[in-house]
Amino acid sequence: MGFSTDTGFDEQRSDAEALWLPAFGAAIFDFDGTLAATEGLWEEVDRIFFGQRGIEYDALAHQTLATLGFAAGAEWVRQTYGLDEPTADICDEWNRLGHALYETRVELRPGAREYLAALRRAGIPIALATTNDPYVLSAMAPRVDVAELFDAVVCGKEVAHATKDHPDVYLEAARRLGVDPAACLVFEDILPGVRSARGCGMMTCAVRCADPRQPREALRHEADLWLDSWTDIAL
Repeated sequence: MGFSTDTGFDEQRSDAEALWLPAFGAAIFDFDGTLAATEGLWEEVDRIFFGQRGIEYDALAHQTLATLGFAAGAEWVRQTYGLDEPTADICDEWNRLGHALYETRVELRPGAREYLAALRRAGIPIALATTNDPYVLSAMAPRVDVAELFDAVVCGKEVAHATKDHPDVYLEAARRLGVDPAACLVFEDILPGVRSARGCGMMTCAVRCADPRQPREALRHEADLWLDSWTDIAL
């Protein structure tokens, strides 16, 4: 796609070329799907969760939960399926299941670690903005230690609106980095995240994920940049 000159990106450069050398003041990254191919793990969590309750797995429900995050997702499940379980108990179960899978099966996508390191060497502050839970993320260390990889880590439970259709998690990431939102580039794989980040004045790069249901054409239309693979960025 092309860009207007007020985005700070050169219209004559390809999307991957526009990511290096950086024309932005800070970078904010989503984790699941964007930096790590975890879509299958959370689908596994959903299948286990619904199966234990005798509920047929629904791929559309999985997509909804991926957008909502833990607390809002648990409340949605309670109301949608009439579950008589406390929201906190559902979140705890998802956290336990997610933690077990993340402990041994999550790696960063090829090229992602190298890009994060290159940005830091270039003096570009970077933050993680995720609806995932700190307990689940901690299961990856030392293979993937988000506290070491990023200058700031913001989880959905730390802001007023955890869901990505609100920009709270991105704005909090910018605040912790000490950077104006307009100087930030947000990397996301979901449409609500791209829209809310753009809505608060941030630049956006939509990243292709492994989920074949990802609305790629809509993301290409909405985002300032599109990235097929982290390995496409020539550092």
